[in-house]
Amino acid sequence: MGICADDGQRLWAVERGAGAPVVCCHGGPGLWDMFEDVTLPGRVIRWDQRGCGRSAPGGPYSLARTVDDLDAVRRAFGLERMALFGHSWGAQVALRYALDHPERVTELVYVSGVGLGGSWHAEFLENFLARLGADRPRWEELRTRERTPDEDRELAVLQWTTDFADTSRAREHAEGMATPWFEVNYECNAAIAAEEPRVWREPELVAECRALTVPVLLVDGAADIRPRRAVDSLAAALPSVDRVVLPGVGHVPWLEAPREFYAAVSGFLTRTT
Repeated sequence: MGICADDGQRLWAVERGAGAPVVCCHGGPGLWDMFEDVTLPGRVIRWDQRGCGRSAPGGPYSLARTVDDLDAVRRAFGLERMALFGHSWGAQVALRYALDHPERVTELVYVSGVGLGGSWHAEFLENFLARLGADRPRWEELRTRERTPDEDRELAVLQWTTDFADTSRAREHAEGMATPWFEVNYECNAAIAAEEPRVWREPELVAECRALTVPVLLVDGAADIRPRRAVDSLAAALPSVDRVVLPGVGHVPWLEAPREFYAAVSGFLTRTT
């Protein structure tokens, strides 16, 4: 389904199932919806963010613009209120939307987000390079030169292998995430990363989160290379929060622990509906 944002930009979206609506926000920035294999209860709506995946090319790109596009998805599907399911960068988008429009959100499922501050970056990079291991020379080569489309996919797969704790299946999972393949929107990624210090400031966010009455479920993989301590201040600030930490699981918990992940998420959504 093609829908239009308030500035006329076309966004790709799809729905399946019936019942209470759950709108998904994918990771990135600059990537696309990879939730085809995620099982959620209810009427599940997925979409590709502006300029990414199956949505029309072109910006502008910002956190505020992404939040406005999410509201366009809500309106296009005729929803007064909805649950939000966000993964990684998408968890940040979903949280920002809930803070801006709490009256439109029934529940928030925040999966593998990076919390309220930016202090996690240095530790993440150290963990990322360590988990790359023998793939680091090839990754270094690819990232520092012009690439063919096939090499661009190879670079993404190498990076995504670090998102999995089980190294014996990491390449398999990463290849699955890259199939089907859409070009990474590096312009989008750079624009949103550049604004982070200005728009994502922990002291202000803590104060906003303390006033949020929407029920929130935090789901973490204990072996995520993004340090989970970065989410501690978010968990402490939210007045209505549950937190599930899955042992031996990385950044994409529905692939490494599907039964445990579904039990946590479905239990939360059906309990609070």
